[in-house]
Amino acid sequence: MAERGSRRAAAEAQRRRQSRQTAPGATGWRLWLRRAFVWGGGAALLGLLFLGLAVVFAMRSLPSYSSLQASQPGQTIVVRARDGTEIVELGPSYGKWLDSGEIPQVMKDAMISVEDRRFYSHPGVDPIGLARAVYVWLTGDRRLQATSTITQQLARNLFLNNNRSFDRKFREGILSLALEAKFSKEQILELYLNKVYFGGGAYGVDSASRKFFSHDATDLSVAEAAIIAGLVKAPSRFSPTADVDAAVNRANVVLSLMRQQGRISASEAAVDPSAVKLKKDVSQNSVRYFTDWALPQLDILLPETFEPIEVWTTLDTGMQQAAATAIKANVPSGSQGALVSLDRDGAVLAMVGGTDYVTTNYNRATEAVRQPGSAWKLFVYLAALEAGYTPEDRVKDVPVTIDGWSPRNSGGGYAGEIDVRSAFAYSKNTVAAQLGNEVGFGTVASMARRFGITTPISTYPAMVLGSSETRVIDMTRAFASVSAGGQSVEPYGIVRVTTTSGEELYRHEARTATRLVPDYVAAGMTDLLQTAVSTGTGRSAQIGRPVAGKTGTTSSNKDGWFLGFSSGITTGVWMGRDDAKAVPGLQGGTAPARAFAAYMKYAVKDRPVEEFKTDLQLPEWQLEPDEEQILGGDPEDYYYIDEGGNLVEPQRPGAGPGLPPGGNPFPPEGEQQPGYPPPGRRPGPASEATQAAPDDFLDRATGARPAPSPSAPPPPRPRSVTLPPPQPTASPQPRF
Repeated sequence: MAERGSRRAAAEAQRRRQSRQTAPGATGWRLWLRRAFVWGGGAALLGLLFLGLAVVFAMRSLPSYSSLQASQPGQTIVVRARDGTEIVELGPSYGKWLDSGEIPQVMKDAMISVEDRRFYSHPGVDPIGLARAVYVWLTGDRRLQATSTITQQLARNLFLNNNRSFDRKFREGILSLALEAKFSKEQILELYLNKVYFGGGAYGVDSASRKFFSHDATDLSVAEAAIIAGLVKAPSRFSPTADVDAAVNRANVVLSLMRQQGRISASEAAVDPSAVKLKKDVSQNSVRYFTDWALPQLDILLPETFEPIEVWTTLDTGMQQAAATAIKANVPSGSQGALVSLDRDGAVLAMVGGTDYVTTNYNRATEAVRQPGSAWKLFVYLAALEAGYTPEDRVKDVPVTIDGWSPRNSGGGYAGEIDVRSAFAYSKNTVAAQLGNEVGFGTVASMARRFGITTPISTYPAMVLGSSETRVIDMTRAFASVSAGGQSVEPYGIVRVTTTSGEELYRHEARTATRLVPDYVAAGMTDLLQTAVSTGTGRSAQIGRPVAGKTGTTSSNKDGWFLGFSSGITTGVWMGRDDAKAVPGLQGGTAPARAFAAYMKYAVKDRPVEEFKTDLQLPEWQLEPDEEQILGGDPEDYYYIDEGGNLVEPQRPGAGPGLPPGGNPFPPEGEQQPGYPPPGRRPGPASEATQAAPDDFLDRATGARPAPSPSAPPPPRPRSVTLPPPQPTASPQPRF
């Protein structure tokens, strides 16, 4: 019996083993499901445990409610004009702290409706909103996004930054859960409504109400509450002081959500937000173009500081108002205008970046790049003057073709033989093209770069007519350097920075000016610019005292420029459309020149009349005929240009007996070195102290000593600026 029982048990075990082998799939699926459930449950428990510990630690490290009430984000900056008057206060503005019971219920309802409809039911993070975001991400092409709850927004505003990273989002969730665990819903909502940013420097509903509606938040109406609640999503885009239509449309969305959620009645939802009386914001004027340009420089000028500061600037409030008025009064309909005005040391006296800062805060004076047209000829003629031309030299205004390009004059006609002064005054394109071709288009580009142009510069022939785009502030700086006699000018707007207690954090120090061109070149250029205003294309810029300037007009009248200076003030004006479409009748000598004159009449009214220094004190070697150079030429007066187009220091005593740097005392036949007599000429009696050439040279030149063998190659000559001698005839021949 025992043996029989043992056989039955063995058979039963065999059947069980066979049964497991015959259904491996079912058994494996259940096994893996059971394992997934066990491991998943364990991981979830560990995750919940970790989350709970993180929330507990975060809750214990949170400041007290009173500490959170006292904290204030941001830095207050008071900006002062050059005379010390306050022109604008930037940074956070705080109204009265309102307890939860003082905040109108309609304001709470409006904020909850548009920002967090399940505020009273979630624990700080909205699981329904999170699940919806994951679903949208899995079923669509959008990246994973989830609308932050009011608690999450508060946590971010109080403790975190706005970086869109998973780490920041995870910490935001932990802090939100901790806030909900430590404070009540009403406390969280009170903190949020008193600290959230509504734009324009306003933090909290009371500050926003005072800024936009001129009364405190305890008296907010339904429509006003809807406007304020709509700002949180995008304060700058929906600001009623910047775009009333956008603010009203957003407020209507808020009212609709409040009605759908049963927080207001149908009649309340029908109110018209556009009927709300808005407070006029006097700080949003043309001064903001200047502060938007100047204040970011504090990041470089100052050590990191978060305390309130006062910034003393170069801005003249009277000139700023005159500049804004001049632009608005003269700009063509549908166009924009910009103006930059610099004092002789580079201080920005006025800056206008557009016709209305509230409508558009894009700064066309410092950010926009536009073609300068004929105003670019400043650099063409500077290069020509440096290469040896003078205002009296004769040139030809005739049809010309350069590398397949044939420029035409504005009027279509040609004047024939004229002098350089007239060619510039009447902005002759053919003459500018010939000058640019003669001195080299790369030389013109180098000159523009030397005078502060920072944008890319073309070296194609058409570049002489202003095809390379540039900025108003850069062009104004270039003209200011001419006004300064060829010395560099660096625009600046901040004079000093102090704390509210008077501690000085920064003071502007004048930089050592760099000579950009010889003074006689700057004098010659001033001569040309003055003629352009007195008799040429810039006559509309006359103001009853000496003015030097240049007009600029691009093809199809897309851009109009006038830049000039008088009594130490240099001003540049640009007008045109932002979309670069043609503006009928726009020319540099019309609206821009008139705006320049209107502003400058005010700007220089308290300054003495200054005559321009246009006498060309040329080096003696340039003034005398070749055969007489040896009698009075002084090597210290010679100017040379290296291969890069840069000035080489003039010859100094001790560098050789009258030789230019690298000069060859025995030039090949037919060539003439600056400062040396032609072969076969010997000067009259002269003492050793004043002799301009060595005896060795004179002996060779007169045959007293044999000349070197013609087969011997001479040393290489430096690249130098040479001028032909003045013609003895009464009617000089044109240069081309």
